[in-house]
Amino acid sequence: MLRLQLTGISKQYPAVRANDRVNLAVKPGEIHAVLGENGAGKSTLMKIIYGAVQPDEGELRWNGEPVKIASPAQARRLGISMVYQHFSLFDTLTAAENVWLGLDGRMTLPEVAKRIDEVAHSYGLDVDAARPVHTLSVGERQRVEIVRALLTAPQLLILDEPTSVLTPQAVDKLFVTLRQLAASGCSILYISHKLDEIRALCHHCTVLRGGKVTGEVDPTQESNASLSRLMIGAEPPPLRHQARSAGEVVLQVRNLSLARPSPFGADLHDIGFELRAGEIVGIAGVSGNGQQELMAALSGEDPRGGPGSIVLGGEDIARAGPRRRRALGLHFVPEERLGRGAVPTLALAQNTLLTRLQGVSPRGWIKPGRVQRLAEDIIARFHVRAGGAGASARSLSGGNLQKFIVGREISAAPKVLIVSQPTWGVDVGAAAQIRGELLALRDQGCAVLVVSEELDELFEISDRLLVIAKGRLSPSVPVGDATVPQIGEWMSGLWAAPVTPTVQGAAA
Repeated sequence: MLRLQLTGISKQYPAVRANDRVNLAVKPGEIHAVLGENGAGKSTLMKIIYGAVQPDEGELRWNGEPVKIASPAQARRLGISMVYQHFSLFDTLTAAENVWLGLDGRMTLPEVAKRIDEVAHSYGLDVDAARPVHTLSVGERQRVEIVRALLTAPQLLILDEPTSVLTPQAVDKLFVTLRQLAASGCSILYISHKLDEIRALCHHCTVLRGGKVTGEVDPTQESNASLSRLMIGAEPPPLRHQARSAGEVVLQVRNLSLARPSPFGADLHDIGFELRAGEIVGIAGVSGNGQQELMAALSGEDPRGGPGSIVLGGEDIARAGPRRRRALGLHFVPEERLGRGAVPTLALAQNTLLTRLQGVSPRGWIKPGRVQRLAEDIIARFHVRAGGAGASARSLSGGNLQKFIVGREISAAPKVLIVSQPTWGVDVGAAAQIRGELLALRDQGCAVLVVSEELDELFEISDRLLVIAKGRLSPSVPVGDATVPQIGEWMSGLWAAPVTPTVQGAAA
């Protein structure tokens, strides 16, 4: 008997047919991958299974019985749990309170907090149950979602990009846990754009393209190239990362030590590095180790740096705001797309105005035609699938919105570009395009700083690597001299000669 069977599932939205007569069958204890490019209909299909979206037609069978899943609460009662790519957490509540709301009420809040600690420890996931969600990074929020799902002891667990925030060692540990869950009879629907993961972990793979099933394969018998062809119709173009000599120092960070801006953040300890024209420097690290705080200090969101601690093109910008830094040529792509990188309810054209002022006159008047053309140029150049410049940001898939935000900053011809998690949740085709654009920008003389938890990505595009752990920065290592095990160890803070400076206060 099948655990889950979908037959002829279709879902039509005003501008797109998200699912078109989709068939899917999942056996008990099977780890089943659902593969597809951004906008292929994967998320809609998972939301239908989880009861968050109702199909227009088709049948869903659960353990052999026809069922209509009217809500996520009903799905959880049936034994279905889901970890969304875009999180469903209440910002003002703690991690424990968010998990408690998703359970059946049989445990008290203190009991839930205790279980979170137990499950997080056994799965190698660092979760502080007492922290308010609004103080968590994107990676930490994903861990809360994973733990919340696991606490329900599901018969079917849906995971959407679950390893994007984990070290290689933690990924290996999670895979052991998932295999144990599958061996106990739990079925797993696994969505990932990491083809190596799918080939190593999954028993079966269903491929979606344009809302339709285009193939079903045994991923262990496939190559990355063959899976790419099934998913996007072609192999991603190879990246051309040619060695070149870096130019002059453009951005210099010296002795940057900052107290955490909230009780649940990370202190920064004596951060120092240089970024030169025509190079990409990658910063690796597990989410929650000071990346957010460092990005806020570099972007101007947190202007508390000590005098001379951040110098851009010879000018001290430690206390300058984001607008001044952009005027000097520093542009920034935050890790959180909706709410920080883009305003969800605004059109793409209007979202260009967040960081680009070409469409604004010296007197402050917005020139709609110019703004429209700028957005259209970004959409065309970066192959963004959207309903035009008037489409709202939230109407785009995660990968297409990411391409638009990255494109908005790259097209500004920056002198320094700082990018956080450039390809998080992005399909292989879009990821290759974004990485190719970053390399092209570097070859044009831009200094690029990339913060990512995707080690493969950092090794692919970086000239030098740094690691951030517990608010401290490792020594710099040329990417040709670095290894994945070494960087994995450094992500735990294990590098030679650690320093222990004092931390400046808020007025530093």
